[in-house]
Amino acid sequence: MTNYKSDFLRIMSERGYIHQCSNEEELDAKAIDGKVTAYVGFDCTAKSLHVGNLLGIMMLRKLQQAGHKPIVLIGGGTTRVGDPSGKDDTRQLLNDEQINENIASIRTVFERFLTFGDGPTDALMLNNADWLLKLNYIDFLRDYGPHFTINRMMTFESVKQRLDREQPLTFLEFNYMIFQAYDFLELNRQTGCNLQMGGSDQWGNIINGIELGRRVDSTELYALTTALLTTSSGAKMGKTAKGAVWLNADMLSPYDYWQFWRNTEDNDVGRFLRLFTELPLDEIERLEKLEGAALNDAKKILATTACAMAHGQEPAETAQETARKTFEQGTMAEGLPTVEINAEEFSGGLGVLAALVTANLAKSNGEARRHIKGGAVKINDEKITDEKRQLTGDDITDEGVIKLSFGKKRHVLLRIK
Repeated sequence: MTNYKSDFLRIMSERGYIHQCSNEEELDAKAIDGKVTAYVGFDCTAKSLHVGNLLGIMMLRKLQQAGHKPIVLIGGGTTRVGDPSGKDDTRQLLNDEQINENIASIRTVFERFLTFGDGPTDALMLNNADWLLKLNYIDFLRDYGPHFTINRMMTFESVKQRLDREQPLTFLEFNYMIFQAYDFLELNRQTGCNLQMGGSDQWGNIINGIELGRRVDSTELYALTTALLTTSSGAKMGKTAKGAVWLNADMLSPYDYWQFWRNTEDNDVGRFLRLFTELPLDEIERLEKLEGAALNDAKKILATTACAMAHGQEPAETAQETARKTFEQGTMAEGLPTVEINAEEFSGGLGVLAALVTANLAKSNGEARRHIKGGAVKINDEKITDEKRQLTGDDITDEGVIKLSFGKKRHVLLRIK
């Protein structure tokens, strides 16, 4: 079905979010006749969410803008188990203190994208630890275990992939899909939630929840997933040479976040503008038709708009201006990522290999050495070829920093303190 009548599904379809949808005609009708309450789950395995989580957040945002109620479900309980989807290895288990620290850190992100409150369409933030940690395991197995068969669970992609690669799948992880299904049931009982959204790798887990709701409470629930994002060249979305593209500013600076979007591949500009900005569709169609150097203007618009949504308009504009000064004027820009070096540590001289690693421009001395041999490293905009080069006080500019560069787009300031 493509001719959706509800604003919610029509907008989701037009902007490219929909990959799979269960009973879509009925969901479409429900979105017209009444309020849809939908949730997306976010496990708290790190102190920040990353760009890979942004699709789920944007789906909740679109839902709220269409007049429905979003629920952010924090996986304080399921994080203790670990989702095996898309992974070869068992996730390292976190203790309660680590999980609580991560929850406190990631919850601030959602407030930039959603409106929370007590109104009928205001977002809720819930934690599945509130019910999962209270379960009596024997009673839980008796009540809900009969609704899950090992035969069917073995057909799930998250299980098949792990077994096909002859990687161990623990019994603990095997329970994850049951807990996620129970989350859907519990949310329906507590809030009337009738839709779960997520990535396509969660489709089987969501269908489990739908079937559990039907069998236990005779209630009709729905699923909507979006395709897992890869770039047009096939690379996984949200990974760079420096690691994950975090959404928290203390994990990744607004400047680096802006640069991530600015470096979007040409063929992805239109798709990412639809998914990660709220520019009008006719404007996106105009921008994606640009070619050559003009397409770079579209990438800058994507970068600034996406950065403003995550970090605010002022940091986004500052990042854009920093990039302009750095690349177009060749001047020193204060907004570049800065790493502080202890003066005592620096007094005896700092080797350029160690400096590149400290600045996160290389992961090891060996990688730094290869960068230098390849002619990709500059100190204060001057190319260097000597891997034994020492940074000294003579390299400190009038601005009190040393500028390290790898290639044309990655720059870090070293500030001696």
